[in-house]
Amino acid sequence: MAAAEEDFEFQLQQEEIQRHHQEHGDPFTYTDPDDGTVYEWDQDKLAWFPKITDDFIAAYQANYGVAESTQQQTASTTQQQQTQQQQQQQKKAKKDLKPGEKRKANDPEWFDVDEVKNTNVYVSGLPTDITDDEFKDLMQKCGIIMEDMETGQPKFKLYRDQNGQLKGDGRCCYLKRESVDLALQILDNYEFRSHTIHVEPAKFQLKGAYNPALKKKKKKQKKQKNMQERLLDWRPERKEPLRPKHERVMIIRNMFHPKDFEEDPLELNEISDDLRSECEKFGIVKKVLIFDRHPDGVASVAYKEAEMADAAVAALNGRWFGGRQLNVALWDGVTDYQIEETDREREERLKKWEEFLDLGADIRKGDAKKDDATETTSRTEKASSSTAGESTSDGGKTEG
Repeated sequence: MAAAEEDFEFQLQQEEIQRHHQEHGDPFTYTDPDDGTVYEWDQDKLAWFPKITDDFIAAYQANYGVAESTQQQTASTTQQQQTQQQQQQQKKAKKDLKPGEKRKANDPEWFDVDEVKNTNVYVSGLPTDITDDEFKDLMQKCGIIMEDMETGQPKFKLYRDQNGQLKGDGRCCYLKRESVDLALQILDNYEFRSHTIHVEPAKFQLKGAYNPALKKKKKKQKKQKNMQERLLDWRPERKEPLRPKHERVMIIRNMFHPKDFEEDPLELNEISDDLRSECEKFGIVKKVLIFDRHPDGVASVAYKEAEMADAAVAALNGRWFGGRQLNVALWDGVTDYQIEETDREREERLKKWEEFLDLGADIRKGDAKKDDATETTSRTEKASSSTAGESTSDGGKTEG
């Protein structure tokens, strides 16, 4: 029954459409008498659809709101039109130039950076006595602040007037675009030290004429990627050494004389071991070097931290070692205490080393002969005592 009623209503609607076509002569449009909506006939789909007019769009937006995609398309279309107009104006300006005439620089004006790439926010309404640390802590609530690849410092700025006084506004550059959206939601109209601050995406202004010399060089993408990975790393950040590395090295003078090693080359290892064991009382020792050819008797000790070297210098400077008073200080990072030997000195050193080895071999041979003689003597004494015992035993038997 219901299906029959629907078919009947559809038949009436089709008759009304046919009558309208006969009266107005347009077979592809139809106006609904109830609400005045104009329909168009789609030949491909064989169906009636509302005709898109300005009145229809206005009514749709009033009832359902504007879709986000429509806003984006409208903004994109407007931006493309503005870009095309600027390009046409530039081409026209180039054509109007006379031969040899230079194009005038454009007046400074505000320009927008691509929203996807713009990670800068502009903050106003700040107290005029705010410090850099306070501003940094405030902006870090919404994300990680970008670091300058040259200085390593966070990229934010508090603006000042001509007299150097703070103006109450500043700019902050985040590492990620998501931090900008978060700052707009959290920090805009935020109460900070009895001041209501305002946050908005930063805009930039061209200043003066274009100067190629002032243009920043492009940074290497690999360096920028490593910086971003370090900032996003979950591991705790390692503190960078504030003092130069050469201040971890301690230099000791007047510790020996080079001729001391000519008599006994093994003394070099003994001094190195003694020095390491003594210096380990002040911290972790990474390396010990003995410059055996230096006339001042120089040795160096490298610590893990500069503060360890400071403690060792304070304790060892002026102390006595092997009858010599030590002169201890931190390395200046420049002086090279290594002295290269000549070919003649090298031959003499090798000759003395061979003599030392031969002397050691002779000593070992002499010790071996002494051991053999001692063993022979002990065997002779044992044999004599054994013979004497047998004689005494025989004499006792005879008397019995």
